[in-house]
Amino acid sequence: QVQLVESGGGLVQAGGSLRLSCAASGRTFSNYAMAWFRQAPGKEREFVAGISWSRSTSYTDSVKGRFTISRDSAKNMVHLQMNSLKPEDTAVYYCAARYHGTRTYDYWGQGTQVTVSS
Repeated sequence: QVQLVESGGGLVQAGGSLRLSCAASGRTFSNYAMAWFRQAPGKEREFVAGISWSRSTSYTDSVKGRFTISRDSAKNMVHLQMNSLKPEDTAVYYCAARYHGTRTYDYWGQGTQVTVSS
C-alpha cells in the first residue's frame, strides 16, 4: 500500500501562484510514477501532470508553461508548482501513484482544494 497526503491548496487571485505538495509513504517511492489530477465541479477528473521514476514529465496542454511537477526522492515528496493561475484551474487536486510499468494509478490522496478568483 502507498499512502498519499496532499497539502498546499487554497484561495488565490488570478495570475497568482500556489505550490501543492504530496507526501508519500508505505512503499519504495522510487518504484512509482506520480501524477496530479484535478476535478472541477460538474466535470470529470482529468490528468494534469505526471513524473516518472526517471523524472521524465508530461503535462496536459492547458497547463504547459505554467505548471511544473517535480519529485524529491530523499523526502518522498511530489510537488506541483502552479504559476499564472486562471479561474478555470479551480478544482480539487489529487495526487496519485502507479507502480513503474503499470498503466493504472492505484493509489490516491484525499485531495486539496484550489480556488482561483477572477
